[in-house]
Amino acid sequence: MAAAKGTLYLIPVALGDGDAASVLPPATVGAVRSLRTFIVENAKSARQFLKAAGYAHPLPQTRLEVLDEHTREDRLEALLAPLLAGEDCGLMSEAGCPAVADPGAALVRRAHEAGIRVVPLVGPSSVLLALMACGMNGQRFAFHGYLPVEARERARAIRALETRAADATQIFIETPYRNTALFQALLAHCRADTRLCIAADLTLPAEFVATRTIAEWKKKPPDLHRRPAVFLLWRERA
Repeated sequence: MAAAKGTLYLIPVALGDGDAASVLPPATVGAVRSLRTFIVENAKSARQFLKAAGYAHPLPQTRLEVLDEHTREDRLEALLAPLLAGEDCGLMSEAGCPAVADPGAALVRRAHEAGIRVVPLVGPSSVLLALMACGMNGQRFAFHGYLPVEARERARAIRALETRAADATQIFIETPYRNTALFQALLAHCRADTRLCIAADLTLPAEFVATRTIAEWKKKPPDLHRRPAVFLLWRERA
């Protein structure tokens, strides 16, 4: 009889340097503390999170395997090996929920193909928190990840999203140091009455969530430099 396979736990982590126990339910924290092997996007931030979550096992003896944007497809089989051997493992993004705008999705897909049980745990998702707080269409929405960096391509993408925003809330993100450039592009290419929500530093002391029209944002632009943020567009139907 083949040995039982382990379980892959999808572990949400804090969205910043705050207290992990304040944003994670006890069941999630308990699952984290029970594991000895983790597949992580960034080893340094993973260690910081484990300390903040009250992880009692010695970190030098805790196995941390890296899965990031540079991980090759043929490396995924090795990452699944402990699970196939019967060991439970945790998958962690650098911030928020794993496998959402995160390279961990490839491992989750392989786990399903290998018949490994996948268990998502409860915790903060910047995308869902922003959608909850924006006051836009919560019945129909689309998440697009990162928009193009090149100015002309980004402008085309913004105009396309604005067109779709009458049917569904359009959600996207940016690398924090490029927030200002994206915000300025939104002001330049969106119509005055289009609504834009900016949700920055979610769950952190500096949390900022506001929904305004493009015309209103032009009068009072926020300081978004190097602040993790989610952007949402919506238009009322004519």
